[in-house]
Amino acid sequence: MTSRAELEQTAFALFADNGFEATTVDEIASAAGIGRRTFFRYFPSKNDIPWGAFEDELERMRARLRDCPPDMPLMDAVRVALIDFNRVTPAQIPLHRRRMELILRVPTLFAHSTLRFTAWREVVAEFVAERTGRHPGDLAPQAIAHAVLGVSVAAYEHWLDDPGSDLGALLDDAMRQLGSAFGTLLN
Repeated sequence: MTSRAELEQTAFALFADNGFEATTVDEIASAAGIGRRTFFRYFPSKNDIPWGAFEDELERMRARLRDCPPDMPLMDAVRVALIDFNRVTPAQIPLHRRRMELILRVPTLFAHSTLRFTAWREVVAEFVAERTGRHPGDLAPQAIAHAVLGVSVAAYEHWLDDPGSDLGALLDDAMRQLGSAFGTLLN
């Protein structure tokens, strides 16, 4: 019996050997010892493999934001939740780096990421709206959500370009700068 994690590992090995675009669902399923239909029970598409259990992670981020003390400044709360959302153990770094290289550097996956980024931004916008008494679709919550995503992607790009850098420190620094910029809007 193959688990979602084993199927993901098999796919990542094939992506490393053959490239993402050249690897087919049938090849992944065959290498994992499962059928094509079974593959689709684990992942809706090949493009979803690098995202792992993203929906579970979004729920974890939502919970982390919800658990922030109400007196914590808004952008500090978002910064803390963002860093926690992106935290990986030292043992997880190589896989996380491969995952993010695929997501951010394979054009097909980056285009597919729009769907995931939209869901991620909704979590941030909902939190901002709740904290500021606005609607999630209002300009300020949307602007903050888009900006936080931009900061995250920029931090990841720096992290991928500099293997010795610390992702948490990059996110922290970038979010502190963003928090300062949004300070006047939120006060």
